[in-house]
Amino acid sequence: MKFQNFWKESRIFAFCLISASVGAVIGSGLWAERAPALAPVAAASTAAVTPGSIETSFAPVVEKALPAVVNISSSKATKVSADGIQGMPQMDPFFRQFFGEEFGRDFGGRGRGRGSIMPRKQYEHSLGSGVVVRSDGYILTNNHVIDGANEITVTFDNKREMKAKLVGTDAKTDIAVLKVDATNLPTIAMADSSKARVGDLVLAMGSPFGLKQTVTMGIVSARGRTGLGIEDYEDFIQTDASINPGNSGGALLNTHGELIGINTAILANNGGNQGVGFAVPANLARSVMTQVMEHGKVVRGYLGLLPQDITPAMAQALHSKQTEGVLIGDVTAGAPAAAAGLQRGDVILDLNGQKVEDSNQLRMRVSMTPPGTTVQLRVLHDGSEKTVAVKLAEMPANVGGSVEKSEEGGGAASALEGVSVEASKSGRGVVVTDVDQGSPAGMAGLREGDTILEVNRASVSSVADFDKAMRNVSNGATLLLVKRGDNTFYVAVQK
Repeated sequence: MKFQNFWKESRIFAFCLISASVGAVIGSGLWAERAPALAPVAAASTAAVTPGSIETSFAPVVEKALPAVVNISSSKATKVSADGIQGMPQMDPFFRQFFGEEFGRDFGGRGRGRGSIMPRKQYEHSLGSGVVVRSDGYILTNNHVIDGANEITVTFDNKREMKAKLVGTDAKTDIAVLKVDATNLPTIAMADSSKARVGDLVLAMGSPFGLKQTVTMGIVSARGRTGLGIEDYEDFIQTDASINPGNSGGALLNTHGELIGINTAILANNGGNQGVGFAVPANLARSVMTQVMEHGKVVRGYLGLLPQDITPAMAQALHSKQTEGVLIGDVTAGAPAAAAGLQRGDVILDLNGQKVEDSNQLRMRVSMTPPGTTVQLRVLHDGSEKTVAVKLAEMPANVGGSVEKSEEGGGAASALEGVSVEASKSGRGVVVTDVDQGSPAGMAGLREGDTILEVNRASVSSVADFDKAMRNVSNGATLLLVKRGDNTFYVAVQK
């Protein structure tokens, strides 16, 4: 009986045990179906990221580079008028209407005499980032981070603060060089930024919104970005790595931890990052730094001509089947280009054996070539190719001029749709007095105040000449030689 009871109890216990086991298995299977799989955490690799591969961690690259990315704070003092109280905000108009101007003067004039109104100093502060590129204390940043600063402070990742001296700046590229009195500082090596490719992974480092030692990741979205109106000389690397206010002057690195750019600007409507950021290429920053350290400023090469991109409409007006090269819209008298025999209407095909793709590329390459250097230009002149040797001069400090303004209400409708003109006071060409911005001429870039000197390479000297020339134009693009200020250039207008 005891044995039967024991056997009965044993069977019940075994059944419960088996049921629990089966339930655990089923439960674990259901959990596995609904829960994300957990992969084992891989150990961080100490090697640089291999091109074409995706690493699970950039920690080794970041740990090595981040100590060389610094926070830069600058301040400058400006004098503002004090309306009664020095060192305090001006009296609120609400109180002024009850207590009058004398209250503010009496209350704020202690120690300065009754009614004394003294100017007061107001300090403007700026925050940005910088990159240590030499162990003896040389730092790259943006010009706009330290522009006009009376005092510059550099803070390292170990919270060490040092006063920095401004070595020099170049506002045309927005690059500045600083120096701190230190040795054996951590640095970031500068890469050949021309080898950066669209699609390469990049890391942006800096202090956005004052948040020090911040790292974001993205890719190179585009190269050679120009025409943004941010700087005079633009050749930006575009990236979608998050760049925000405070990142200016910080590092854009490749996956080897090398500097390929100095973060400079963002394209945003609300002041924040929208995935479109721009960095000055390391090659350009290096060139600027070298010249600033050697000369105290950037000395640029100068050709003395106005280069223009050849648009399809312009190629049609020139009776050309290609848009390669750069059209010379104007040649400055006495400049190296004029001395070498280059003429308006010539097309520059290459410089020192390298093709010239657009006007910005030509400007950048010439500007970064030292004055006194002789360059070889392959030029298309009246349908024939020739090679011209030009010795570059130093770029003058100021280039430009005023625009001839028409009389109020002057001019009459011309044979060019949407454009009114009048005779030029100089006797050369006609002056544009009005342009319909929706007309073909307005869309091509013609402006009020421009002087039209030629129509399809033929000179015009009066309104009648201009109208006759325009009426003789067949359907297609019309090439106008336009003078704006001290420069001339070509405009192609579709008819």
